[in-house]
Amino acid sequence: MSMQAKTKTTNSASPWSWWKQWWNQQSPVRQDRFANLAPLAAVALFLAAIMISFWYLRNEEIRREEESIKRDVEYAQQRIRLRMLERQEQLTQLANNLSANSIATAQFKDKTQQLIDLYPELLSLTWIDANRRIMASQNTYSFMPSTIYLPGSSLDISEIDNHFSLVQEFQQPIYAMVRTRPNLQNSRPTLQLLTPIIDKKKRFHGVVLTEYALDSLLRNSVPPDILTSYAVSFQDEHRRILAGQSIPEREDLAEQLPFISRRPHSQSVTVPPVGNSLVLQMQVWRTSQGLIGSALFWLVGALSVMTSWMLIGNWRHTRRRLQAQNALMAETNFRRAMENSMLTGMRALDLKGRITYVNPAFCQMTGWSEAELVNAVAPFPYWPEEDIEQLTKRLEEEISGKHTAGGFQVRVKRKDGSRFDARMYVSPLIDPSGRQTGWMTSMTDITEPNRIRDQLAGSYERFTIVLEALDASVSVTPLGSKELLFANKLYRQWFGADSSGHLRLVAQAGAYENTVTGADDADDMAGLPSDELTSAQSGNSEIYVAELDKWLEVRSRYINWADGRLAQMVIATDITQRRRAEALAAQQADRAQTASRLITMGEMASSVAHELNQPLAAISNYCNGMISRIKRQQIEEKDLLGALEKTAHQAQRAGQVIHRIRSFVKRSEPNRSISDVGHIVSEALELAEIELRRRNVRLSHYIAARLPSLNVDPILIEQVLINLMKNSAEAIDNAQRTPDKRHVELRVVPRQVGEQQVIEFSVTDTGKGLPPEAIDKVYEAFFSTKAEGMGIGLNLCRSIVESHQGRIEAQNLYNAGEITGCRFSFWLPVPGTH
Repeated sequence: MSMQAKTKTTNSASPWSWWKQWWNQQSPVRQDRFANLAPLAAVALFLAAIMISFWYLRNEEIRREEESIKRDVEYAQQRIRLRMLERQEQLTQLANNLSANSIATAQFKDKTQQLIDLYPELLSLTWIDANRRIMASQNTYSFMPSTIYLPGSSLDISEIDNHFSLVQEFQQPIYAMVRTRPNLQNSRPTLQLLTPIIDKKKRFHGVVLTEYALDSLLRNSVPPDILTSYAVSFQDEHRRILAGQSIPEREDLAEQLPFISRRPHSQSVTVPPVGNSLVLQMQVWRTSQGLIGSALFWLVGALSVMTSWMLIGNWRHTRRRLQAQNALMAETNFRRAMENSMLTGMRALDLKGRITYVNPAFCQMTGWSEAELVNAVAPFPYWPEEDIEQLTKRLEEEISGKHTAGGFQVRVKRKDGSRFDARMYVSPLIDPSGRQTGWMTSMTDITEPNRIRDQLAGSYERFTIVLEALDASVSVTPLGSKELLFANKLYRQWFGADSSGHLRLVAQAGAYENTVTGADDADDMAGLPSDELTSAQSGNSEIYVAELDKWLEVRSRYINWADGRLAQMVIATDITQRRRAEALAAQQADRAQTASRLITMGEMASSVAHELNQPLAAISNYCNGMISRIKRQQIEEKDLLGALEKTAHQAQRAGQVIHRIRSFVKRSEPNRSISDVGHIVSEALELAEIELRRRNVRLSHYIAARLPSLNVDPILIEQVLINLMKNSAEAIDNAQRTPDKRHVELRVVPRQVGEQQVIEFSVTDTGKGLPPEAIDKVYEAFFSTKAEGMGIGLNLCRSIVESHQGRIEAQNLYNAGEITGCRFSFWLPVPGTH
């Protein structure tokens, strides 16, 4: 037991022992500071205790008042609700009697008069039939209602009429706040109850309209003890008083303080049968003097102020004693912190050149300690051996006062032997009496800035070498000026050392270049791109420069020059060889197309000869017949004219065949124009039918109606169609199909590819098709599936189609896994649908 008691005593004394130990560890200055803060802490605790006490008592009082007013207003609300529901049940019973025709008009008045006499809150009861015609009305004698409803008249108030429609639709009683005199500015809304008259078959026969006197309803429903304790009133949804009395809102001085809770002056609830349009408000009558009028409050407040003043006076007296000591310590700490935090090395010399002071940054830069540097004389330990003579002269100039404001650059040796570049600034050291006692020198390490400057110089040199070696001309001029900011070697070779070549390139390429034309210009920058100029897209154009005999690709963009000016950079690349190669390729392609047409006609020579032989044989027969009959003098003039006409027709037929062949094989310049699709197809069919008839192949075609025109070279498109149809005829001939299967079909229909309208041409044959491995190779140059083929026909077809921004494709046709033919199709875009 004694050990437990001892342990308990030790634990209870441990907090005080810890506090005493902590207090003894503090410095005398901090102990004095804590002692001086004790009076302020006592004042704060005293005032906090007083305020918390008042706050707690006041919150308790407010809570009790809130509970009381909430309980009373709910009780009053329930009383009003029950009274209105009782009246509603009685009126519903009256409406049921009216629907059963068990009450006449006189009886209605008697019963309603009894209700009005028994219940003062009822002002009037009106019977209205389904046609909105007033059948009967009974009003109180002591108070006139807002509107007199005359029997036989119609309901003419819009608000009541709307509620009448709602009752008729839902067949339920409806409460409404209605302004029955809208022409009067100060008229108040009236509480009305519309009770539907419905028979057992749910047929609507009208309503019983009841008007309530809100003052009487309030007096007869709310208990008298509540009316005497509170200001009770009925209000509408806009908080306008309809009945009863209200107290204007006011606040006492104590309740305006942010830390003091406000009194519950009022409580509002809605009346359930009516809804939000009728609000019951109860306000507390002010009976107490409040916090400010309490004598206890003033007494406690005066004692608190006196106690606080005494404690604060004691605190101010002890505080002044430490102000001088604290100021001195703060100044010392501030200066020491400045010295320790500076990144610039500081060194002080006396008038004889001996070091009297160095800051930590100086020691950190050189690697020498303060003890090793203070009182040192020249040569100093941080001087490099190879620069001692130069630095000695610099020190003599420094001591004699010959120094520059911009400082000077020196090399400094660290204690480990490494070197770094530094810049030193020298200024006189003046004491408080204005007398010079030495020199103060600041030193900054500039090794990194020097390295960056050297790197920038090297980068500039390399960049200049690259630009000079470019095979493109590069030039930069500021907007609105003819000054040439930069030009590389190739530009100087082409245009010289001025900006005339730059301006000529810009003008010929159509790029923007602002030139100053006069003082009346509205805006020199008009027309520039609206986004950031350095991110604006560059413009490309190809121009021909006559004096250089070169084609140049010119690219320009806007940049911000080094001095901030807006400039235009132009890069001109020599593309003469490329343009010549493109022209040569175009010539070769044209020759290849012409050669292909000649080859096609050569392959169709026997068919053309057969086609020409028929009209020529007919001409020969007609001529021989006319000669023999003329010799025998057995021909009349009419027969002779007929024979001559037939001979001319056959000659014209042969001439048309020759003309078509000549137009097809004739070499001409590419000529794209708006061409009719039907005309192109008909020209190709006339030539292709010659070959197909020779091979005994039937040709059918379908051209969709109202096809749009195409912007194409018609001869080239005819060449593609003839080539495809000729290949189809050859494939059928090689497949040795029976006569009923020797058929080629040409279809021309419109189609949608992506978002553009196209015209699709398709040629379908009944041959053996293409080998599956050759479908992707048939368009390659010199690849052919025919033993005697040259492999350039389909390659040229694809080139022609793709040059017209179209596509060509081939696919085999299958029937039960067997290839029954092949289909070549290509499409060309309709102009204006991209």
